[in-house]
Amino acid sequence: MLRVLGILVTVLFAIATALVSWPQFFRLEQTMPFAHIVSMRGILVAAFAILTVLFLLMALARPMRGFAMSMALVAALGATAGGVTLGVRGYGDTLPEATETSVRVMTWNTAGDATGAYQIAQSAVAMDADIIALPETAQNVGEDVAIEMRELGRPMWVHHVQYNEEIERGPQSWVTTILISPDLGDYAVIESSDDGSSNTALLPSAVVMPVDGTGPTVVAVHAIAPRPAYMDVWRNDLRWIADQCPEGENVIIAGDFNATLDHMASLAAGGADLGYCHDAAAETGNGGVGTWPTDVPALLSAPIDHVMHSDAWRATGSIVLTNLDGAGGDHRPLVVQLEPVG
Repeated sequence: MLRVLGILVTVLFAIATALVSWPQFFRLEQTMPFAHIVSMRGILVAAFAILTVLFLLMALARPMRGFAMSMALVAALGATAGGVTLGVRGYGDTLPEATETSVRVMTWNTAGDATGAYQIAQSAVAMDADIIALPETAQNVGEDVAIEMRELGRPMWVHHVQYNEEIERGPQSWVTTILISPDLGDYAVIESSDDGSSNTALLPSAVVMPVDGTGPTVVAVHAIAPRPAYMDVWRNDLRWIADQCPEGENVIIAGDFNATLDHMASLAAGGADLGYCHDAAAETGNGGVGTWPTDVPALLSAPIDHVMHSDAWRATGSIVLTNLDGAGGDHRPLVVQLEPVG
């Protein structure tokens, strides 16, 4: 009887391990609780590794040896699968030297003005950023960043989209600001993004297009977090973001997606990662480094901030800035370098 129970427990544990390790295979990557578990894949790998050791220790007791070794094998497979996935996505890369044609894109959810305009500007100038996506950053903060950057010799144009403008002193999560270097030309926020008729639902994204039609469409995104009450909104936000990258278009998307690559599996097209866009960090060996939260080590936290690009661009490098974890925000900045194709 105990032998049968042990086999049953092992089988159930194996099923659970498969579900949490690769929920997209079962079309569960956007379903509770699997969406939340797989988002912290680094912690999941660590948990499976600890379980492997515990079951191996249990195997020292002869009566439990068969059961414990079976459980240890399943846990080891779970740790290995997750570790390989993160290893393939990458645990760190650097930016190459900028070229005459390269574009550097920085995204940083700054938690409103908690980080401070000066710190944002200093970091952006140090990274030589041409495009800066700032979810949860009010227009006046973005303007302060631009002023600081101008003083540092790096002028920027400021654009933003704000929800609920009639409410004074609303949360800065209702605003997404984007800064673009004048070297890329004149840009303007498109009407459907500004009025919310085509946008992420509760937190705004900013879609800006070149005034003269030359250059990439740039989208600074902020999807809602997948809290239990907002799962449907979150899924719709991800679908909207995927729709911003249709086939054959010149697009750069950056921001707080509140989603990892695992969550995007069903929305990928043409061998890309989301819509027809590719994740620059994963392409350049940095996709496993977590960007949220900053109070969890980068190797264990969730990579939910992304820079995506269409086939008009190729990624040549990326870096997650881990030296700013005490700057005040709960996200780490991500910077990538893109080169135009053709």
